[in-house]
Amino acid sequence: MITPAYPPKPSPGDRIAVVSPASGLPGPFPLPYELGLERLRSVYGLEPVEYPATRTMGATPRERADDLHAAFADPDIKAVIASIGGDDQITVLPLLDRELIRAHPKPFVGMSDNTNLLAFLRNTGIVGYHGASVMVELGRPGAMHPLTADSLRAALFTSGPYELRPADRWNDVDRDWADPATFDEEPQSRPSTGWTWVNADRVVEGRSWGGNLEILGWLLMADREIARDPAEYDGDVLFLETSEELPSAAEVFRTLRNMGERGLLRRFSALLMARAKTWSFAHPNSPEEGTRYAADQREAVLRAMRIYAPGTPIVFDVDCGHTDPQLVIPYGGTVRVDGPARRITVTY
Repeated sequence: MITPAYPPKPSPGDRIAVVSPASGLPGPFPLPYELGLERLRSVYGLEPVEYPATRTMGATPRERADDLHAAFADPDIKAVIASIGGDDQITVLPLLDRELIRAHPKPFVGMSDNTNLLAFLRNTGIVGYHGASVMVELGRPGAMHPLTADSLRAALFTSGPYELRPADRWNDVDRDWADPATFDEEPQSRPSTGWTWVNADRVVEGRSWGGNLEILGWLLMADREIARDPAEYDGDVLFLETSEELPSAAEVFRTLRNMGERGLLRRFSALLMARAKTWSFAHPNSPEEGTRYAADQREAVLRAMRIYAPGTPIVFDVDCGHTDPQLVIPYGGTVRVDGPARRITVTY
């Protein structure tokens, strides 16, 4: 088992690669993408460098792998960030040169379908960063959410502990990226009730593993980047989130059940379950419908954990999923869950 190490951090003024290992959505939706690039410059002082397939819808897995190889191998590039997620990054994994990337470790920032690459990097010995894509968090209408902006700044530029804080308000209703008016005002938000703790009677600390639940299910089916020996995850902290496809409670339970049957769930010292996204253009739920959806998902998670990992500390509604704001989780980095104090601290 390889223990992942933190790669060297960039500094303001450095060049950062912008890639689309999953989907070339910057092509058809340039408005949030260009806004995200501008914020990399103005908010973080980084110089984004775009790679050939970044704006190309339908780029081949080989073209996307080539962009990643070029970004990691270039000594002038100090970090790599994904433009957005997608749904077929799993096809890129077999094409990646693990030794090339291992020889040039760099911070990689992404989420959703980028769970594929984050798991690959952890197995390669590199801590990655789950969260904050160019189009979504950096390209947020109005301004970046302060919690997202601060978390990303800490992840990019600092090394050491960082305490996560629950959001006072949150949002999961998207607006039309093709409409310039979308970017003129802040997204509407609703009050948050904070985090919900279960079995919060102890303090645990371990390296993080997880990401998007649907993607983990696909990796399990394809037998890629999941340890054959579940004992490799002993004591780690599991974190999970679900996507804008709004998987049903039954699907969430079945995926977790299958992880339990494989012997995975009982290995983790804690579970951080992200706030569920409850609205999408395909499923424009009312607030009441969204509340029911989130409650059903929570019960599905609890049901699986009661069967396969009873007594495991769980924190629900952590802001590390497809909702706004988004806190960055170091993938393969250290996470400390303090149940009695109701505190979560990550190490960037």
